[in-house]
Amino acid sequence: MRNKFDEQLFELNRELIEMGSMCEEAIAQIAKALAMGDVELANRVKEDALGIDQMERDIERRCMRLLLHQQPVARDLRQISAALKMITDMERIGDMAEDIAEIVMFLNGQTMKGIEIVLDMAHETSKMVTASVDAFVKKDTVLAEAVLAQDDIVDNYFSIIKQKIIGLISENKKDGEFALDILMIAKYFERIGDHATNIAEWVIYSVTGTH
Repeated sequence: MRNKFDEQLFELNRELIEMGSMCEEAIAQIAKALAMGDVELANRVKEDALGIDQMERDIERRCMRLLLHQQPVARDLRQISAALKMITDMERIGDMAEDIAEIVMFLNGQTMKGIEIVLDMAHETSKMVTASVDAFVKKDTVLAEAVLAQDDIVDNYFSIIKQKIIGLISENKKDGEFALDILMIAKYFERIGDHATNIAEWVIYSVTGTH
């Protein structure tokens, strides 16, 4: 019985890693689409987000089966409950990437000229998502703690971008709509950072039992 349970836990971990990789790829691709004003790539990111949604449903069903048909001990229970929390954050990361994709498509080729710092923020956010998934794979609480610290960097980028956008609008009111679109993109990246932080916190919980 325990062997079967361990096999199912292994599959759960594999699926979580796969879903995390899909989130990493979505962030990397939407940052590229944003930098290049690539509407076609943004549309592909939007379509790929459906796969992240499906992974959430598949993993949720697996977790429910493990809880209903097995008798997990305390550590196993932590791992399963953390998995249920993590997939919610991963799904939201996919949603944020999809939202950014829609704005890139609306901008129709317009790029970040004058506020390239948004791309720096995207890079830092992508690093957070990657590190949070790596922390889960390695059960590495030190790496997870580093993700928590990195959230301050992303938040600082958002503050800088807000000030730059205020300056952009004051210099040329015709850029107002574009500036607001960029502000929304920055806000989505900031929220992705928050979800990566949540994942890191659940990694720490799954290992230590402390949240």
